[in-house]
Amino acid sequence: YLRTFIYPFFTRGRPFPLQLLFFGMLFCIYNGFLQGYYLIYCAEYPNDWCTDIRFTSGLLLFLLGMGINIHSDLLLRQLRKPGEVIYKIPQGGLFTYISGANYFGEIVEWFGFAIATWSLPAFAFAFFTLCCIGPRAYHHHRYYLKTFTDYPKSRKALIPFVF
Repeated sequence: YLRTFIYPFFTRGRPFPLQLLFFGMLFCIYNGFLQGYYLIYCAEYPNDWCTDIRFTSGLLLFLLGMGINIHSDLLLRQLRKPGEVIYKIPQGGLFTYISGANYFGEIVEWFGFAIATWSLPAFAFAFFTLCCIGPRAYHHHRYYLKTFTDYPKSRKALIPFVF
């Protein structure tokens, strides 16, 4: 939701296509409806669910992922001065270890939500998020390696120290 409703208003450089904003909003509305419908009308949680290890660990993972996502987006926005359209190497935060720190944060965020809600629709969305933006992180990583001769060779694409 951050990427759809907030991020486009803070990007620098090339204008953000209105069509992408519209389709992103449409997707988020549809996904929000599906998640909400399941949680309101289908899911049943015991009274002590808020103290269950699945809920607390999922919530902590969600908050960690959200923090990584927001911080990474902030670092990306600060790369360009207003009007600049050139690509630069992201530095700091998890960008020290991976090319797709913002993607990693979003994936962690949605898997945390899936664990906290313990619902099939949430796990399906988390898996879809991984399948959709995981390859984007890989392709960005390859692009950076080809474009910048001084790009850190030790950086991985999406998972620190692994991939």
